[in-house]
Amino acid sequence: MPRRQGYALLIALVAGTAALAAAVAFATTLLSGPGSTPLPPAETQAAARNPVAPATSGGTWTATWTAAPVGAEPGTEQGLPGRTIRNVVHTSVGGNVARITLSNLFGTTPLVVDQATVNTRPVTFKGAAAVTVAAGGRVISDPVVVPVAPDSDLQVSFRTPQGGGPVTYHPYTHQTSFLIDERGTFSTGNWRYLTAVDVRSERALGAVVALGDSLTAGSGSTTDANARWTDVLADRLGGRYGVANAGIAGNRAVGAGRGTGGQSGTDRLDRDVLEVAGARTVVVALGINDVQQYPQEPDPQRIVDSLRALTDRAHARGLRVVGATLTPFEGFATWTPQRDAVRHAVNEQIRAGTVFDAYVDFDAAVRDPAAPNRLLATYDSGDHLHLNDDGYRALGDRVDLKSLDRARAPRSDAL
Repeated sequence: MPRRQGYALLIALVAGTAALAAAVAFATTLLSGPGSTPLPPAETQAAARNPVAPATSGGTWTATWTAAPVGAEPGTEQGLPGRTIRNVVHTSVGGNVARITLSNLFGTTPLVVDQATVNTRPVTFKGAAAVTVAAGGRVISDPVVVPVAPDSDLQVSFRTPQGGGPVTYHPYTHQTSFLIDERGTFSTGNWRYLTAVDVRSERALGAVVALGDSLTAGSGSTTDANARWTDVLADRLGGRYGVANAGIAGNRAVGAGRGTGGQSGTDRLDRDVLEVAGARTVVVALGINDVQQYPQEPDPQRIVDSLRALTDRAHARGLRVVGATLTPFEGFATWTPQRDAVRHAVNEQIRAGTVFDAYVDFDAAVRDPAAPNRLLATYDSGDHLHLNDDGYRALGDRVDLKSLDRARAPRSDAL
């Protein structure tokens, strides 16, 4: 999986009539490290004329990258006035037109953005360079003509000229982004405000959305290596589907505000899955935190019922649902035989084919055959719960690509 590297993107815009033709070309360069100089001021561009479609629309809009908003960033009650936020994200599919989504979900005051770019290409909102996002709201930009390469790092930058907070953010990204002020450019492991990049793609058939926890977010993987199992899956799909990662560290399946890993999968399904551009299939990889994280869920049926309810809601929107078995965690601080019995009970029902349309056996992919309640040592990041890069590759390789292509079927087939 490629790391961030400097490269040039070239785009030519050609408009002509029988008597006249004009071409405009520009180059952009991706940032190579935290010591780099801030990007130059945005160049002038006429506003995009084609209207913005809703994130749920069909057509050729497909998510190439997403991040689930997790909460209000501590210490940002006044926002980030006068800062430029440069989010670095890794794409799954490519296209020549893009749009971005900015979220102020956890803000208590309006968010003002007065300049935004995708790889230095200016972005507008209803024809204007500036936009105000209401507290609790979100905005989708106008389409911007910019080449977006698949399997590559993309810079999405914007400036917040005045206070307004707290910041809606996604921590533990395993990707280096940047925060810029008058003192210089500083690296950060957070994505701020940005929750989606969509592209117009003639090739992609839609998007696969991964609704999961830290194992989907990539905890334990190498920073900037893009070694999450969703990145592996995107490589295997080869541009036929976008892959949208909706993983949140600590996330749970059961709702009612339990635990500390953001809103539960039950509570955030509509926002983080059903509203993703081009969503066609969802892979649900939730439940291990319900088993092992305080307050622990002792009843496996409650977990299964929540997973089944997620499936039914996705079916109501026409999505196919592939579920993942829960992976081993013996040796982790919260492991007990009783909690592991809950994990096994959940897996038994998943494998019986009564919860999802199909399942992918993540448990079998990474467990130690000689000690099946433990991760295989070569896949263990060191804490006996999270995986290293090789472990995430094993998960990504385990997904049967045919399951993502088939039309929705009754809950009967297994992977």
